[in-house]
Amino acid sequence: MSRNHSRPLSPHLSHWRWGANMLVSILHRMTGVGLATVGGLLLAGWFFAAASGEESYACFMGLLTVESGAINIVGAVLGIGLSWAFFTHLFNGLRHFVMDAGAGYELQTNRRWAIAVVAGAIVATLVLWGWLLWPAIMGLVGGEG
Repeated sequence: MSRNHSRPLSPHLSHWRWGANMLVSILHRMTGVGLATVGGLLLAGWFFAAASGEESYACFMGLLTVESGAINIVGAVLGIGLSWAFFTHLFNGLRHFVMDAGAGYELQTNRRWAIAVVAGAIVATLVLWGWLLWPAIMGLVGGEG
């Protein structure tokens, strides 16, 4: 099949200047897939382990926690990663909701909201995990929680 040379080719990604709106568009897709697959598999595994008895549940929890019940590195990476993905997906979904109402299409407004999505997700993740780990942090520094 021959190409019509009078029609322009669609520009490749290298022709576009990267912006925050492009980043959050890609992040929205990635976090949606991550939440659905990783989060879904973890949730299903947790349900299956809980339904299979005490030994299976202890084995599953042993993958994410240490013997004292505190979170281990695998649990921390999965927990922090999934909560960041959740907040990124949530805030970008709210951004799209506003855009679906017809607002926020101006270039500078769109850029500011895209930056706010990224920054807000990071801040919300830090606040959540700071709150969750506050007793452990206070125990390490010798303060009272």
